[in-house]
Amino acid sequence: MDTSPFRVTLGKEFSLADIPTDAPEDFDKHVSKKTVKKLTKQIRALQELMWAEQKHRFLVVLQAIDTAGKDGTIRAVFGRANPQGFKVQPFKRPTEIELSHDYLWRVHPHVPANGEIVIFNRSHYEDVLVVKIHDYAPAELIEKRYAHIRNFEQMLVDEGTTIIKIFLHITKDEQKRRLEDRLNQPKKNWKFEISDLKERGYWEQYQDAFETMIQRTSTKDAPWYVIPANSKKYRNEIISSIIVETMESFNMQWPKPAEGLEDIEIE
Repeated sequence: MDTSPFRVTLGKEFSLADIPTDAPEDFDKHVSKKTVKKLTKQIRALQELMWAEQKHRFLVVLQAIDTAGKDGTIRAVFGRANPQGFKVQPFKRPTEIELSHDYLWRVHPHVPANGEIVIFNRSHYEDVLVVKIHDYAPAELIEKRYAHIRNFEQMLVDEGTTIIKIFLHITKDEQKRRLEDRLNQPKKNWKFEISDLKERGYWEQYQDAFETMIQRTSTKDAPWYVIPANSKKYRNEIISSIIVETMESFNMQWPKPAEGLEDIEIE
């Protein structure tokens, strides 16, 4: 799959409204399911090699509006990953201790070390999204944060971290369907939160905030990918493809074995 159409390169000219949310008409979900199975096997193999080589650090930032499928994406794309060398880091409402520091203080300790893949399920971008929508910080401070974030990510890249940022793009109607699904299926009731309805009321404001976020922070070294996510299978195929092509670009090699192994006899 050619993933280049999903990578944001337009900067200030980027418009979220121009990006599709659905799979193309000729999308075959059955073929896609087989493709994703192969891709996730590749991810597992590449992760094993990455952990053995201990040279690369890989950070995947996952952002989306409620119900867009962050958890489902992680299960579908990274479900075969070995827990050793792989971590999912969620960012919930900040604690009192976290709020007493700068907004990046709680983020930095969770970036990947050598050999690790880390997924941020939400991230430092909440501080130009939720914080912006609800006026939790002055507008002039939030405006400065786009530069803070670009500089923070560039520092990580300069120190050896590969960063890709993924935005799951769905429609308001699709969110309605998924919220109703959580209400109508008892096994999914636990996922439903009344606060989701309140946040849905800010749909247009969130779309504007997402667009500005992507415009200001999609860089050559830490790009945003905007993924049509109304179709979960299409979403999974695109993201799996992006992960594989990114990890293959590391050109990893198995570590050289210790000398003298050929002379060892195990009794």
